Amino acid sequence: MALTDRNAGTKAIITGGAQGIGLAIAKQLVAEGCRSLALVGRTAEKGRDAVAELKALGAEAIFITADVSDVNACVDVVTTAIGTLGSVNALVNAAATSARGSLTETTPELFDLIFNTNVKGPFFLMQGVVRHLIETKKPGSIVNVLSMSGHGGQPFLAPYSASKGALAILTKNAANAYRKRRIRVNAVMPGWMDTPNEAVVQAKFHGAGPDWLEKAEAAQPMGQLAKTHQLAGLVTYMLSPESGVMTGSLVDYDQNIVGTGE
Repeated sequence: MALTDRNAGTKAIITGGAQGIGLAIAKQLVAEGCRSLALVGRTAEKGRDAVAELKALGAEAIFITADVSDVNACVDVVTTAIGTLGSVNALVNAAATSARGSLTETTPELFDLIFNTNVKGPFFLMQGVVRHLIETKKPGSIVNVLSMSGHGGQPFLAPYSASKGALAILTKNAANAYRKRRIRVNAVMPGWMDTPNEAVVQAKFHGAGPDWLEKAEAAQPMGQLAKTHQLAGLVTYMLSPESGVMTGSLVDYDQNIVGTGE
């Protein structure tokens, strides 16, 4: 199967699809033959721009304005996507919040925001898509975007790291539960990435200046932060039939190796 058509049969929901990782995955899917996508995000203007970009590439794309921390909104996302696209056989949970908080400083409100966005929303989106696949007796693929912080994380990312660890276990649980239905569930665990939102995070939480990326990349073993277009190809492979029987996998995507102490 050629790279240009390995996702020709994919009809996908992508949360966080209007920017960063989510949009990069959407564009890569279209490059691989996908013609039906539902992008999900909170900002309608960004959504319109993303949809216009995908349509210019030849895809049928819609944008659904939704906050994935709201369960009712997640239910509506799946219903709307299926109603508009006719069916759905792929889901990418890329939307997340990386709000900062240590164990001693995190408020109940911050904890709930992080877990509702990073765990509860993906859980019910997965539920909706899996129910649809079971009802239609079709195979499908889900990829959850986690984080290397799911292995432990920095002290200032206590609830975030815990949320990604929870989603990692959910990934394996769902993979085990639905493998005989030919529904595959995998995850990627990126390290530090160069995204538009990361620039906002660095300025807001760490007082970083406009040269933050140059400094950060100079200190990395491979001289760069991970790029969204680089990660996108891995995710689209995992979504595609080309990845075969791969399910329940948590793939580290980083230049720093867990457990080496370096």
